[in-house]
Amino acid sequence: MTRRLALAFALLPTLLPPAGPDVQQQSFRSGTLGVRVDVLITDGRKPVAGLAAADFEVRDNGVRQSIQLIDAADVPLNVVLTLDTSASTSGTRLADLISASQALLDGLTSADRVALATFSHAVNPRIALTADLGSVRQELLRLTAEGRTALMDATYVALTTTLAQPGRSLVVVCTDGSDISSWLRTEDVIESAKRSNAVIYAVASANARQSSSLHELVDATGGSILRVSSAADLRGSFQSILQEFRSRYILAYVPTGVPPGGFHRLDVRVKRRGLTVTARPGYVGVESGK
Repeated sequence: MTRRLALAFALLPTLLPPAGPDVQQQSFRSGTLGVRVDVLITDGRKPVAGLAAADFEVRDNGVRQSIQLIDAADVPLNVVLTLDTSASTSGTRLADLISASQALLDGLTSADRVALATFSHAVNPRIALTADLGSVRQELLRLTAEGRTALMDATYVALTTTLAQPGRSLVVVCTDGSDISSWLRTEDVIESAKRSNAVIYAVASANARQSSSLHELVDATGGSILRVSSAADLRGSFQSILQEFRSRYILAYVPTGVPPGGFHRLDVRVKRRGLTVTARPGYVGVESGK
């Protein structure tokens, strides 16, 4: 068995959503710990600032909740850069990808942390979450392009990086092609996304075949997909992702009037007319203390 194949099998028990009562390890918790939801409010394409808790309405399985608004400036970020380094990214494309990643690092603060993973036909978790941005910059300069594309496997690994981490987690997945090499099933990756607190933003080539799986994965976390027509557009895309994520609202509440376990459908609304709300459609809750 090759080292990469052995790594894939070693990760499976960690990544795959377990059946039965042990599922809480990858689930939102309800009860006294509460639920936190990242929400983006836009007017057209422009994020809307200045809203208060009273401007929002959140229903959990149809039951209206009493919410609090957390100051996003007080919550550090965990950013997981997940970069496609398959053979098709060689040359200028890889150089532009590295430059875009460096630009995103420029926008982080001393309180934020970043992790770096790359993927081709196998996933390489290069740097664990760290505040040492210099080490991440150095590792970026070591990237080379080879192999095929295992997008779902890579996203799965990125999600596990954010488990049980304090702060807000942002997974940035960048790919220039379709998934042709993943071991894991798409539905399992999407299920893990539903159980994660992370928000996924995907940057994909406009020339790549449209993937409904990627849309489902991003939608499950309340994120979005940015399509770029050329590698040169990556830098601006990475910067706009970070800016938009920082502009999101953090709503928190202790679920009231709903059973603690199972899938909870979320309905997040804003009372001002004409605005667009982007948030995860639900979460998997478990009873506190389990």
